Amino acid sequence: MAGATVNIYEAKMQLSRLVDQAAAGEEVVIARGGKPVARLSRLEEPKAAIRFGVLKGRIKVAADFDAPLADDVIAAFEGR
Repeated sequence: MAGATVNIYEAKMQLSRLVDQAAAGEEVVIARGGKPVARLSRLEEPKAAIRFGVLKGRIKVAADFDAPLADDVIAAFEGR
């Protein structure tokens, strides 16, 4: 969502309001001498942490999982 462009002085004076706008999803561009130099925007929510080992003991892998495939299966994958 495009937002307002404010100069640095105004951004200093109204930082709290601008942060509230950014937190609400509005993008605020900060300019110096009329040229954009920074963007204030909402942070993305952190992704859920990966929890290793959650399924430990619940999944079984066949003993021959990495055994070579039969010739006819390989031929089927290769389109022969």
